[in-house]
Amino acid sequence: MSAGHILVVEDEPKIAQLLLDYLERDDYSVSVLHEGSDAVDTIRAAEPDFLILDLMLPGKDGLSICREVRQFSNLPIMMLTAKVDEIDRLIGLEIGADDYVCKPFSPREVVSRVRTILRRVQQAPFIRGESKLSYAGVSLDVERFECMAIDTRIDLTPVEFRLLQGLMERPGRVLSRDQLMNLCYADERVVSDRTIDTHVKNLRKKLEPTLHRVLIQSIYGVGYKLD
Repeated sequence: MSAGHILVVEDEPKIAQLLLDYLERDDYSVSVLHEGSDAVDTIRAAEPDFLILDLMLPGKDGLSICREVRQFSNLPIMMLTAKVDEIDRLIGLEIGADDYVCKPFSPREVVSRVRTILRRVQQAPFIRGESKLSYAGVSLDVERFECMAIDTRIDLTPVEFRLLQGLMERPGRVLSRDQLMNLCYADERVVSDRTIDTHVKNLRKKLEPTLHRVLIQSIYGVGYKLD
C-alpha cells in the first residue's frame, strides 16, 4: 500500500530520479514533471498528497506555481533551490511553502522531512486533543483541517494552521517565537525568528480583511498572543 502520492517538479533529470528512487524506496508513489507549465493543472487533476517543487523551472517558475496552488489547495509544499540567500527562502515561505531545502541536499533528509510533514497533516496532531476551536470570530475544525473567519473559509498552509491552533489553544497568553517554532516544527529543525514573523504576517493578511480587526497581537521583544 502506498504511503502517499508525491509530485516532484524538478527540471534536472538526475535530481528528479534521485528523489524518485529514495521516495519509492520509502513506499511513496511518485510522479515527476520536468518543467512548470503543466504543474498546476496536474496538481488539480491528480490531487497529490505532497509537492516537491524546484524554484527555477522552465515554463513557469516554482514561486508562481506555489502562489497559484495556494489559491485552491492546502497541499504541503517543499521547495528546492540552488539559491541560499535568506530572502529567497522567506519569499517561498511567505507565499505558502511549508519547507525549504537548498541544493545540494541529502535525499534521506528530504524523505525524512516529507514523512514528518505528512504525518502531522494526516494525524492532525493537536496539543490538548480538541476537535474544534473557536475564538473571536475564528473557528478551526481540526479533523477537517478547516478554518473559518465569521462565515468565510480561510485557506491556510499546514504551518499556518498549526501556528493559529497553538495561539487559539492559549487565548490571551503570550507565546514566544521559540514556543511557536516548536509548535510549527515538531521535528526540531532550525528556523529563524523571521520565519515565524513571516507566518504571522501571512495569517494576518488572510484573517484580518474578513474580521476587520487585529487578531494576533505582537508583544515587542517577547512574541505573539491572540488579542
